[in-house]
Parts: sequence; structure tokens; C-alpha cells
Amino acid sequence: MSSNQELIIALKNPKQKDIAFCKLLDLYQERLYWHIRKIVVTHENADDVLQNTFVRIYRSIEKFQEKSSLLTWMYRIAYNESIRFVEKNKRFQFDVLEDATMNHFQILQEDSYYSGDEIKEKLHAIVERLSEKQKRVFQMKYFDELSFREISEIMAVSESTLKSAYYAAVKIIEKKILE
Repeated sequence: MSSNQELIIALKNPKQKDIAFCKLLDLYQERLYWHIRKIVVTHENADDVLQNTFVRIYRSIEKFQEKSSLLTWMYRIAYNESIRFVEKNKRFQFDVLEDATMNHFQILQEDSYYSGDEIKEKLHAIVERLSEKQKRVFQMKYFDELSFREISEIMAVSESTLKSAYYAAVKIIEKKILE
């Protein structure tokens, strides 16, 4: 039996749930934080969404059917919580998409937790200009190192569609980096 399987059993056992949940936090908190952070941008927002994500995980672990890995299931919850947060907190309406992208990147640069060299900054600026789907797929594949199968489960989109979006994003990034 794998350690993840043992963790799932403990999480579903009312007597072991709290201790197992602490272990789950230790194992996955940082990884989920960075996944969320790429979507909501600021540290404060990522912390809020991360907290909501773990509350949702805690409350619904009994419903986890193990059709995917525990990590993929948690990523899907984190992704959905992040998208809900972004949709709920759209405060600004931008006339031009580029204005929104530059604002998003400017917020990231001004964040005291962000430290990026020139190449990283250029990559992040290019990624911010991608379509939402391309950006999310690229971030999960490149930064989070998830497989297309895992991303497919998280986003509820076919693998072939994700591959097309990812490779289109890679072409755009390569072109812009070389400019």
C-alpha cells in the first residue's frame, strides 16, 4: 500500500482525520500555494485561496472517489477556488487586454515576495499575454510539471486540446523570447 493510499485512508477515518490532515498540509501546502499564486498573483490572495482550498479539501475528503490521484484532485480544487476568486474579484474593466496583462504583471513585480531576474521577468510578461487557457496549461505543465493527463483532469478538458494550447503557447513564447 502506498503512503498516499495510507494517507487517504487516515483522512477518511474520523479518528485519524485531523492528524492526517496536518500531514497533508505538510506535504502539499507549498506546491498548491505556488499553483494558486500563478493564478491570483499576490501573496495575500494566494494565502486566502489556499486556506479556502484546504477547507474545501477537509470538508470533502470523504467524497474523494480515488478516480484520480490525491494530488490531481487537490489541484482541481485549488484551480477551481482560484478561478472563483478571480471571477469574484474582477474590480477593473479594461478596454484593452494588454492593459489588464500589464497591470497583472506590474502587481507581480511590486510584490515583495517576487524575485525574478530579467529572463524570468520576460517569460512571466510573455506568459501573461497568452490566452487564459494557454496561460493556465503552460503554467501547470512548465512550472508545476504536471502531465497532460493530470491537467486534463484538473481543467476538465481533453488532452489533445491541452496539448494544442500548450504547444501554441510554447511557439509564442519562443518567438517573443528571441525578439
